[in-house]
Amino acid sequence: MKNLDVYLETPGGSGETAEEIVRFLHDRFESVNFVISGEAKSAGTIMTLAGNEILMTVTGSLGPIDAQMSIGRSIVSAYDYMEWVDKRRKEAQKQGRLNPFDATMVAQITPGELLGVNNSLKFAEDLVVEWLTKYKFGKWAFTETRNKPVTQSMKKKRAVEIAEELTNHSKWRSHGRSIKISDLEDIGLKIQKIDADEKLADIVYRIQVVCQMIFESTSSFKIFATEENKIFRQAVPAGTLRRLPSTPQTPDVVQIEQKCPKRGQVHKLFGKFKIDTKIDEEMKKQGFAPFPKDAKLQFPCGYEIDLAGIKSQIELQSNQKFVE
Repeated sequence: MKNLDVYLETPGGSGETAEEIVRFLHDRFESVNFVISGEAKSAGTIMTLAGNEILMTVTGSLGPIDAQMSIGRSIVSAYDYMEWVDKRRKEAQKQGRLNPFDATMVAQITPGELLGVNNSLKFAEDLVVEWLTKYKFGKWAFTETRNKPVTQSMKKKRAVEIAEELTNHSKWRSHGRSIKISDLEDIGLKIQKIDADEKLADIVYRIQVVCQMIFESTSSFKIFATEENKIFRQAVPAGTLRRLPSTPQTPDVVQIEQKCPKRGQVHKLFGKFKIDTKIDEEMKKQGFAPFPKDAKLQFPCGYEIDLAGIKSQIELQSNQKFVE
């Protein structure tokens, strides 16, 4: 296959993982384009800048380039971490001491952590420069205003300028800042505007809405979809056991055991995919109650659980709808 368009929406993640994904895609496709209609922050921004083309809607946004670091028990912004350390260092140089709280925090920082944070920031910036030069600017042959031939050094210079702008957190102020099309164009990055193509915009907005509905109404947290196949990764709520039928004796019913998070009591439910009173009779004999019509399960202690996500997930897996 020659071309791949990737719809990307993510709050961010690991720069190393972004690198693996990008190299995998470019190894297998001649052209990889990224389509942004929601947020593609942090590592999502790094991935987007590896596109041969970047397509965005007016609702799409990137974010400042940064790396997320695991420090102790927390995931933190590498830039924010280094900024805090630098402020404490300057404060100590100026006043000759730190307040007790900051001194305690600084004492827990190892040289290895500082080196790792610095390396992570440089790693993210180097990736962006490499990928912009190689992919986004790969076919950039002549300048727009003077129509002069574009050299490799000119491509790299522009890539470095863009990377420096996107790593300038004093400009963007926040790791979560939304950088829109106009912001990107102001720093020299050309973006294809999806909204200028009514047919394409309709397709992209439909994809965005469907994805949001799936994530909000089911326990799915990741979707791999092609024209022919769809794979859903599900998050299983603690204490919930779901068994889709696999035997000829129970092809039209699913059993659910839900534990009360408050007192640990197990409530047994069944959902059926066809109207059959025999199913109701058999399930009730086994101690199962019908799946609630409003998808809300209330335990005797008063604790209530919304089972709408579980219901949606089961219907997705079985490709059937519950009936009453």
